[in-house]
Amino acid sequence: MKKTLLAMALLCISAFAVAQTKVIAHRGFWKTEGSAQNSIRGLVKADSINASGSEFDVWMAADGQLVINHDPSFNGHKIEETPSIKLSTLKLKNGEHLPTLREYLSKGQELKTQLILELKFHETHERETEAVEKIVKMVDDMGLNDRVEYISFSLHAIKEFVRLAPKGTPIYYLRGELSPKELKEVGCTGPDYHFNAFRKNPGWVKECHDLGMKVNTWTVNKKEDMEYLLDLNVDFITTDEPTLLQEILANRK
Repeated sequence: MKKTLLAMALLCISAFAVAQTKVIAHRGFWKTEGSAQNSIRGLVKADSINASGSEFDVWMAADGQLVINHDPSFNGHKIEETPSIKLSTLKLKNGEHLPTLREYLSKGQELKTQLILELKFHETHERETEAVEKIVKMVDDMGLNDRVEYISFSLHAIKEFVRLAPKGTPIYYLRGELSPKELKEVGCTGPDYHFNAFRKNPGWVKECHDLGMKVNTWTVNKKEDMEYLLDLNVDFITTDEPTLLQEILANRK
């Protein structure tokens, strides 16, 4: 009888943990009509399907302005070497112009989804520090400290976010080579690693939770990978297929 009760309790705990896994739309919900990667429309669409968060990518242009794009170049223009006034004339696939960070955050103020800001690798640590300083100030000035989370492949940028962002701000490292203990020492909220990192090191999820850390993983688009990560009880899954993940989560309740 005791063993049966224990098994039932463990099942309940597992179900609760899975139910808490949150959906992060990768570069917004862009696989839908009228949307595009890293577009304001993609952000709005992510919010419309009740995604817990919407991820987007930030660069600093040649004139120090912050803009949204994934790759280091857009339509033949290297972002770090191009002034923002020129970048703002370039069109995304859905017809929007390439947005500035201020425009993106302004729309975010009207919505409820969390804003998952990735700062890209820049040419120098000095430029990354300048970008972090400007990002943290802008987010604070716009009253979004409780809505914005920070991620980066750059360990330097991560350390700068830890240093400059308000205490308790969620900050996750993307690259994948640091253990949970090492991330804790840096001051990270947790890892935000490619899902293969957790296939190689499945014990890292529990280790993170034991250390009081959260776990995100990217970019998870196949059902079998989603199921595997849900079984590990990761806290967040970043995906280009947010509605598929929502459907899987709903079927697990």
